[in-house]
Amino acid sequence: MHRGKGMKFVGDSRVQDKEQRNTIPKDYSEYPGRTEAFWPNYLLKEWLVGAVFLIGFLCYVAATPVALEQQADPNNAAYIPLPDWYFLFLYELLKFEFAAAEYVVIGTVGIPGLAFGALLLAPFLDTKPGRRPSQRPIATGMMLIGVLATIWLTYESVVAVDWETREEYSVDNMVEHEVDETHPGYEVYAQNCMSCHGGDLEGEPGLGPDLLDLPTPPDAIMEIAVEGIGDMPAGMFEGTDEELEQLANFIVENTETDDGEGGDEDTEE
Repeated sequence: MHRGKGMKFVGDSRVQDKEQRNTIPKDYSEYPGRTEAFWPNYLLKEWLVGAVFLIGFLCYVAATPVALEQQADPNNAAYIPLPDWYFLFLYELLKFEFAAAEYVVIGTVGIPGLAFGALLLAPFLDTKPGRRPSQRPIATGMMLIGVLATIWLTYESVVAVDWETREEYSVDNMVEHEVDETHPGYEVYAQNCMSCHGGDLEGEPGLGPDLLDLPTPPDAIMEIAVEGIGDMPAGMFEGTDEELEQLANFIVENTETDDGEGGDEDTEE
């Protein structure tokens, strides 16, 4: 009877040779360029690559800072907030008919759940030993679909934004101007005009212009408040004639012309 590989007769039985069972694993040096110890060799390389990427990213952020936007204003219905860049693909997904409104659960839970669930199952669906992408078609295909879909949705979300209009909400474009809240016309302004022209007459992008450099006399302001002008429709003011006069005086006395004075020197309260 032939002996098996790594086996030898011990008495009248065939058992594995003790020397074979206690063989020390081969050293990594026997496989040059093919494998290495996880600690510290491989982990150290990972840390170095991560550190280089982090430093480069911080340098890029410092060189191209993004302007902060103004504080959120619930009175401004024209402002459309945007999520951070890594959630833009999900933001764009919610614009589709069957992923928004009454189907919002599908867009927020259903589709993302299926996508991430498929990525989690990919290693179990493709158990081939090969490491090349061509040898792992299922896992590679699912990953490519996920990456391409994310890139496409993010791109569609970015190009749909009017960045010039959003720039008006930048903190750098904020006009530092405080109005006299003790003026008798302030409450009238707050009830009739603040939602479109801002709390400090600075205007609201997409709703109404600022009133800071308004050279119009009180009579013209009263006429505009009642009859409207441009995109401002008539009938926006709701109040008495006395309140209308208080409103006009408040706007004139709290605006700033090029010479830093009010819009009309002869205005009387």
